[in-house]
Amino acid sequence: MTGKTRADIYAGRLVDIVLKEDQRTGKLTRGTVKDILTKSSYHPRGIKVRLTDGQVGRVQAIIK
Repeated sequence: MTGKTRADIYAGRLVDIVLKEDQRTGKLTRGTVKDILTKSSYHPRGIKVRLTDGQVGRVQAIIK
């Protein structure tokens, strides 16, 4: 799953996100979702989330 659909993401889910400062390089950060920040049901660049450690970024992959 790519993380572009809000319905696929929930608190406690393990995801890979790209932080704002890493968008140029594409470096991914793995963590657990704490909050979903995007209100719309779909976003082409990925749903924005806050991880349990406080980092904010867009979901690039959902880890099974």
